[in-house]
Amino acid sequence: MIRAMVQRALVLAAAFAAALTPVACLGESSKPLPAKATQELPPELLALLEQKKMPKYSPIVVRVFKEEAELEVWKQDTAGRFQILKTYPICRWSGDLGPKLYEGDRQAPEGFYTITPELMNPNSNFHLSINFGFPNSFDKAHKRNGSFLMIHGDCLSAGCYAMTDEQISEIYSLARDSLSGRPSFQVQAYPFRLTPANLARHRNSPNLAFWKMLKVGNDHFETTQREPKVDVCNRTYVFDAQPPPNSSNPLVFNATEKCPPNVVNPGIALRALEKRHADERATARLVEENKKLKRRVGELEQIACRVEADELLHDHPPTVSHEAADGIRIVAKVFDDRDAESLKQLALALIAHPNTVAILGSRDGDTGRLVFARSSDAAGDMNTLMREACSVIDGRGGGKPDMAQGGGKKVEKLAEAIESASERLRNLRGISPS
Repeated sequence: MIRAMVQRALVLAAAFAAALTPVACLGESSKPLPAKATQELPPELLALLEQKKMPKYSPIVVRVFKEEAELEVWKQDTAGRFQILKTYPICRWSGDLGPKLYEGDRQAPEGFYTITPELMNPNSNFHLSINFGFPNSFDKAHKRNGSFLMIHGDCLSAGCYAMTDEQISEIYSLARDSLSGRPSFQVQAYPFRLTPANLARHRNSPNLAFWKMLKVGNDHFETTQREPKVDVCNRTYVFDAQPPPNSSNPLVFNATEKCPPNVVNPGIALRALEKRHADERATARLVEENKKLKRRVGELEQIACRVEADELLHDHPPTVSHEAADGIRIVAKVFDDRDAESLKQLALALIAHPNTVAILGSRDGDTGRLVFARSSDAAGDMNTLMREACSVIDGRGGGKPDMAQGGGKKVEKLAEAIESASERLRNLRGISPS
């Protein structure tokens, strides 16, 4: 088995190495290009180009969105603006949202990448491939490393954006034609569509500052429909920078050094700034609405817990002890798929009633959850009961005399733990099982 795993690893490594091997300028080598790399665009795509007034050899911009698993090809029309040509579903991408940091983390890149003819591989073992050229100057400035990062076919990904062979054939042909007489085209790789709703949803991500930086380039592109000029200085992406007025010195950028004095074309800057402010207001509004919604959901959950508690108490009438005339309710129950917080809220709703003890458990996936609680006028040490119950389910727990929580791995013994705790409580009070 180990030998088979090693052999498979070697085969995959060789395949990725073959996919990375550059072919000089799309066929300037003496070796003829394979037919898959020279095939014409399908008739329906040629008709779409004509319909959208996009010359066959005009520039393209490729935009990749991880979370939505979509790849867009934008193409310049006769008016010089980029318009969406076609959206392709990504067959597979690996890793999580966030940039690639180091070799072997299986992350697909995020950022702005310049694709030159040398990064187009017609002899890829993954049908056809377009190498990102990772790491770019921004990645290097942050000491990120990795290789074999591509858009390719074969629907297999290990840090790449994998397409079907049919999809990569179209994308490769569009890229090849756009490079006719041009040095490069741009790939913009994003974690998701940088909308107010998505930014609000991911507002607590450690990558948020990085994504907001990418959004500046995204906004330049979307508001102008022109490819943003990308530079890196001070370990930061800068977009559409130009020399200040009356400056005769060309801009020189160094990815790790302070940015030179620069300005952004006012026409671009104003539109991008308006979009940024509008998006920030929308994001703030969505965050506030989400807070209100969470509060309302919490209120409704508490109401539901009170109703459920009343039903459980109806099913568990008071039992009188041998030592006192007071009636006590011991509500012992095991639930399925209930998390610790939900279990706790139900326990609190139960012990809001006098002379009540809640001995609750839940099979939450592969973990057994426990919550024990009592009303202020009921007797019993919940902390002690919890520790004993957790030993039954091979777990840990504790708390205070009036409430304790715990959990363990032996879910199959959860009912036994609940029954044992209930029995011990009844024995302490001299109560006979009902």
